[in-house]
Amino acid sequence: MTEAQTSTRGMVLGSLLVFVAFLAAWQWLPGVFGIPAFIIPSASKVWEEFLHMLTAERLVFHTMITTLQVLTGFILGVLLGMVVGFALGMSPTAEVVLSPYILALQIAPKVAFAPLFVIWFGYTVYPKILVAVLIVFFPVMINVLGAVRAIDPDSVRLARSFTASRFQVFRKIEFPAAMPPLFAGLRIAATLAVIGVVVGELVGGNTGLGYLLTFGEGAGNTAMVFVAIILLTVIGILLYGAVVLLEGRVLHYLPARARTVA
Repeated sequence: MTEAQTSTRGMVLGSLLVFVAFLAAWQWLPGVFGIPAFIIPSASKVWEEFLHMLTAERLVFHTMITTLQVLTGFILGVLLGMVVGFALGMSPTAEVVLSPYILALQIAPKVAFAPLFVIWFGYTVYPKILVAVLIVFFPVMINVLGAVRAIDPDSVRLARSFTASRFQVFRKIEFPAAMPPLFAGLRIAATLAVIGVVVGELVGGNTGLGYLLTFGEGAGNTAMVFVAIILLTVIGILLYGAVVLLEGRVLHYLPARARTVA
């Protein structure tokens, strides 16, 4: 076994030990300190509620609805951020004209848009997806725009001197240069997409994990709230992990340290 494999195995083991210690503390410490179950339910109580929700509350259905909305909002937000980022980066005029409006859209609280989207589109999937798109869009756009701005103009002029077309300059120089910052933005966007969908579900929804959060709050069922929070966290972790795996495949030519800086 190599030194790198030993180090990786040690880190995984350490992480598992921390997780086991966390579960033990969650199970026993609330009782030790006399914290009521309606404030912090024990880990076993949350597990029992999870099993109950699988049948009584259609937990799998609500989880799939939220997951699909997160994926849709993430993909659309990333595509929109890439298009706008490249467009502004390659056109200084467009950047000067549009940047103030894009900045104003980012500064406006995304939560404030959720009720507006509900008024426009009703209690459908569209408000949740649109809020996710708004939240995901900006970090991707900023990272792509910054990468295109940072490209050495001499490289572009050299390519044009060899009669490279505008598309060839984009494909050979600008797009590859934007990949590392793009994936840094994707890591951030992977977590923000979950937040956007949940905000939409909390404001106006009768399906999804955000709906179960609201339902559990209204019923005073803290264990149900914990189950929904944990599943939302799992969705975010899986999406983040998928981005990291894709980054490793696309940016395999970069050192690992250069890829993991986000």
